[in-house]
Amino acid sequence: MTQEFIRSSERTVQKEEMFKIKRWMVQNHSYIEIDQTIREAAHLLDHLDVDYIPVLSEGMKPVGVVTEKAMLTSLLRGEGEKSVITTISKKNFAIVRSDDSLLDMYTLPFNYFTVVDDQNRLVGMVSGTEILKGLSWHAKEIHQSEHSAETLNVILESAYEGVVVVDGGGVIREFNEAYSRFTGIDQKGAIGRHVQQVIDNTNLHNTVKTGIPERGAVQYIQGQAMIVHRIPIWKNDRVVGAIGMLIFEGVTELYRIYERFQENMIQHTAEQTTLPTRGKQNNKVTLDQIIGVSPSTSNTKRMARKVAKTTVTVLITGESGTGKEMYAKGIHHLSPFSEGPFISVNCGGIPEHLFESELFGYEEGAFTGARKGGKPGKFDLAQNGTLFLDEIGEMPLMMQTKLLRVLQDKEFEPVGGLRKVQMDTRIITATNRNLEKMVEAGEFREDLFYRLNVIELPVAPLRQRTEDIPQMISHYLYVICNKYQVAVKTMTSEAVAACLHYGWPGNIRELVNTIEKLVVMVDGDTIDRFDLPASVINKEGNEQSNGKMMIISDVKTLEHEKEKELIQRVLKDTKGNKSKAADELGIHRTTLYQKIKKYRLSD
Repeated sequence: MTQEFIRSSERTVQKEEMFKIKRWMVQNHSYIEIDQTIREAAHLLDHLDVDYIPVLSEGMKPVGVVTEKAMLTSLLRGEGEKSVITTISKKNFAIVRSDDSLLDMYTLPFNYFTVVDDQNRLVGMVSGTEILKGLSWHAKEIHQSEHSAETLNVILESAYEGVVVVDGGGVIREFNEAYSRFTGIDQKGAIGRHVQQVIDNTNLHNTVKTGIPERGAVQYIQGQAMIVHRIPIWKNDRVVGAIGMLIFEGVTELYRIYERFQENMIQHTAEQTTLPTRGKQNNKVTLDQIIGVSPSTSNTKRMARKVAKTTVTVLITGESGTGKEMYAKGIHHLSPFSEGPFISVNCGGIPEHLFESELFGYEEGAFTGARKGGKPGKFDLAQNGTLFLDEIGEMPLMMQTKLLRVLQDKEFEPVGGLRKVQMDTRIITATNRNLEKMVEAGEFREDLFYRLNVIELPVAPLRQRTEDIPQMISHYLYVICNKYQVAVKTMTSEAVAACLHYGWPGNIRELVNTIEKLVVMVDGDTIDRFDLPASVINKEGNEQSNGKMMIISDVKTLEHEKEKELIQRVLKDTKGNKSKAADELGIHRTTLYQKIKKYRLSD
C-alpha cells in the first residue's frame, strides 16, 4: 500500500507538471511591434522562416497574430506600407499563462496562443505545431496516464494539422478529422489498417523501422503535393510507433502566391526591395541549415540570431567537431556585413613566423622571397565582411599583442609597409580550449580575452544533445549517398539506438565520418546495429549498463526518502501509537519497528 501510494502521488504530480504550457511553449519568440508596416512584417517572417509572429503593443503586450498568408495577401493588394494592425488576426489567437494546462487550452477554438506573465508581457508562444512536436517526446507519459486515450483524442482532434499515428507494425491507431478532411479518406475506415493501404506514397512505416525523423518532406497524396513531418516514438530504446503530420494542405497555392507577388513587385515597384525567393538556390550557410531540434541547439541558434544583428565581437566555444564554423557563417549571413566576404583562418595551422604576414599581408620587398607587388592579408580580404579566427587559443603571444592593438585602433599595418589600413571588419573567434585557464597560466593575454569574449556562444557537444542525432543521421545518409551516387541507405532503429548511447568524442565530425564509412562499406540498402564500428556498440553496452544501475539507485533512494516521510507523518498523526500507525500504513507492527530502526526515527 505504501509503495503504491507513493507511486500514485508521483504520477499525479508528473502528469500535472507535464501538461503545463511552460513546458511546451517557444520561449523568447520573435515579434513585431504594432507601429511597423506590413512590408516590414513580411520581411521578418521570411527572414525568420516562420509562418506566424505575434504583434505587440507598448510594454510587450500581445494584441494579435499575423500569419505568412495574410502578409502576402496584403502585399498583393498593394498594402505594404500600411500598419500591420490592419492584418492581425484577433479571432484566431488567445492569451494564456505559463502555468495553465494544455488540456484546458484545447477547449478553445484557436490555433495560436500567446503566453504572458503577471504583467501581461509576452514570454512565449504555443501553436499546434509546437504542441504536436512535444507530443512525440511525451508519448510515453501520455500513454501511461489514466486518461491517455481521452487526452490523445482531444489533442489529435484539436490540432490544426492533419495527424496520423501508427504502431510498431505500421498499423494506423489514430487518424484525426483534419487528416480525413485533407485527404478525403474516411476516418473510421482508416484506423486498424496498414498505413500503406490508406495513404498514398507514405513512408511512415519506414520511419517505424529506422527511427529517423523526416521534417518538411514533400509527399504526393491523391496527386497533390503536401508538406509532411514524420516523427518516431521511442520507448525503452525501441521505436514503438510514429506520428505523421500534414503541415500544409497543399504547397501549390503557397508557390502561386509567391510568384504573383514577385510579378506584381517587378511590374509596379521595380526599384523597391522584394522578398527573397525561398526556392532560390543559395550557397551561403545559414543558421537554419544547422541540424538539430534539441533545446540546447534551439537556444544556441536563437542566441546567435540575436547577436548577429549587431557588430559585437563573438567568441564561439565548444569541443572540436561541434560545428563552430557553421555558427560563425550563420551569424555572418544575418549580420550587417552579410554582403561582404567571409574569411576563415585556422590559427592552429599557421607557422608562428608567418602569422603576421598571413593576417596583415606584406608590401613588395618586405623580406627575402616576398612576392612582387606584395600580398594582401586576411584582414585585407575580409574588408566589409567577417574575419573568423578559428582555434584562437593557438595564436602565439606575440601575435595576441598585435591583434589586440588592431581591435582597439580599428587599423592595421602590412609587413614592411608605411601606411595604415582602416579596418571595417567584424571579428568572430572560436576555440575548443578553456581560455580562462590559459589566462591564469599566462598562455593567453587577459586583455585580449575580454576584448574577444564580449558575447560567448557555447556549442554543446553531441553527447549532451542526443535528440539531434536521428535527424543528423537522416540528413548525412542522404547527402553522402548522393555524393557517391548510390541508392539512399536507411538505418534500423536498433542501430540508431546504439548511436544515441555512444558518446561521440569527435562530435559531428566523427558522426559524419562514421556514416560515410558505413555508406561505402555496407552492402545493401539497410545499415544494422552489427554494421556499426565496435567502439560504438561496446560503448553503448557499457553506458546502458551503467545508466540502468544509476536509475535503479536513484529510484531506490527516492522510494526510501518518501517512505521515511510517510512513516513520520503517520506516527505524528497517531501520536506515536505503533499499532495504529502499522494499520494505517497497511504493514505488520514488526515491520514498522524494523523501518523505524532503519530510518533512525525517534519514538
